[in-house]
Amino acid sequence: MAFQSPASSPARPRKSAAGVIFLCFLAIVFDGYDLVVYGAIVPKLLAYEPWGLSPVETGAIGSYALAGMFIGAILIGYLTDIVGRRKIMMVSIASFSLLMLLTAWAPTPELFGLFRFLAGLGLGGVIPTAIALTVEFSKSNRRNFNNALMFSGYAVGGILAALLSLAFLSSLGFQGMLALGGIPLVAVVPLLFKFLPESPAYLAAKGDREGAERIISDYGLDQLPPARIEGDAPEKGRFRTLLTGRLLGAMILFCLAGICGQTLVYGLNTWLPQLMVIAKYSLASSLTFLLTVNIGAVVGVLVSSRLADKFGPRKVTATAFACSGVALVLMGTGIMPLPAMYFLVGVVGFGSVGAQILVNGFVATYFSGATRATALGITLGIGRIGAVLAISGGGVLVAANLGNFINFSVWAIAAAVGVIAVMTVPNPTQAERTPGTSQTPGAAGVSSEVLPH
Repeated sequence: MAFQSPASSPARPRKSAAGVIFLCFLAIVFDGYDLVVYGAIVPKLLAYEPWGLSPVETGAIGSYALAGMFIGAILIGYLTDIVGRRKIMMVSIASFSLLMLLTAWAPTPELFGLFRFLAGLGLGGVIPTAIALTVEFSKSNRRNFNNALMFSGYAVGGILAALLSLAFLSSLGFQGMLALGGIPLVAVVPLLFKFLPESPAYLAAKGDREGAERIISDYGLDQLPPARIEGDAPEKGRFRTLLTGRLLGAMILFCLAGICGQTLVYGLNTWLPQLMVIAKYSLASSLTFLLTVNIGAVVGVLVSSRLADKFGPRKVTATAFACSGVALVLMGTGIMPLPAMYFLVGVVGFGSVGAQILVNGFVATYFSGATRATALGITLGIGRIGAVLAISGGGVLVAANLGNFINFSVWAIAAAVGVIAVMTVPNPTQAERTPGTSQTPGAAGVSSEVLPH
C-alpha cells in the first residue's frame, strides 16, 4: 500500500534529502574530532608535569569517554525509537559540546576523566541517530553509499583534528584543542533546530500518518511498509524482537564485528602517534601519519560503499577488515620505505574507520525502520567494549616496551576476527522479513526492511 495512487505521477520533491544527510555529516564530524584529537594530545598529556600521568593512566582516561558512549549508544539509541530522532540529536550534541568545554577547563585528571565520561554519554547518542536518519532519507539503492558519505564526517573530523594539532597543539596545548570541541553548540545545534526533520518511520509508528506522509512527499522518499503507516507496533518489544530467534545470532555477530571495528578505530587513532614515535618517527611525522589514516578512510569507504550497494555489504566489509590486518603486519616488519609506510597507513585507515562505517551500514540496512536505531545503538554500544579495551590496552602495550612488530601486528587479531564475524552473519528467512518490502539489490539475501511480526 502506498500513499499515492498507482496511477498518479509522483510530485517533484520540494526538499532535498541531501540536506538531512549533510546535517548528520556535520554532527559526526565532531565525533571524529574528539576521537583523533585525544590521540594527538596523548604525547602532551604524558609530558604535562602537574598531572604526572603514566601511559597506562592516560589510556584509562581516554577510555572513560568510550565507557560513556557504551551506555549512551544503547540507552539513547533505544530512546531514539521512542521519543524521536530530532530531539535526541539536538540534546546529544548540545550536552556533548558543553562537556567538552568543561573537559578543557578541568583542573585535575580526576575531573578530566569524569567530564570525558559524561561527554561520551551525549556523543554515544549522536551516532545511531545520525545513521538511522541517513538510511531513512536515502533511496534503497544508495543507503550504503549515503551512510558512508555521511559517516565520512567521522574521518573528516579526524583530518581536521590532525591538521589543527599540527598547526596549534604547541601553542594552544591540549586544553585549547579540547575546547574546540564545544563549537557544535553554536554552529550545529541551531542548524538542526531549524532544518532537521523528524523521521517518518518514527511518526508513522506513533500514529502520525499525516506527518509521515508530508515528510515522505516533501523529500521524495521510498514509501514505508503498510504496517508502519498504520502505526502498528511490533508484537514483541524492540529489545525482545532483536534478541530472539535468528536475529539474536545476527545481533551477536554484528556486536562482535563492532567490537573488532572499534578496537581498530580507537586503538590506532589514539595510540598511532605514540607508536610511531616509539618507531623513531618525529611527533610531527606521527601526526602526519594520523592524517593519512583518516584520508585513507574517506577515500576507501566512499569507493567500497558503492560496491556494498551493488554487491551487498558482507564481502566488502570483510575485505576492508582483511586489508587492515595485512597492512598492520607489514608495518610491523620495519622494512618498509617511507612512501610504502604512508600507503599502508592509508590502507589501515580504510580497514579500520572504513570497516566500522561499513559495519554500521550493514546493520542499518539489515533491520527495519522500527528497530533500526535500537539495533544500531546495541551494536555501537557493545562495540565500545573494543574501544575501551583498545585504548586501555594500548597504554599497557606502550608501557611494556615490546618490539615494533608486536606493537603493530597485535591489532591484526581484531581484523581477523572481524572478517569471520561479518562473513557468518545469517541471512534472514522469508518468514522473518517484513511483509510488503523487497530485497535491497545485491544485498546478499538480506532485506533492507527486516522485522519479525
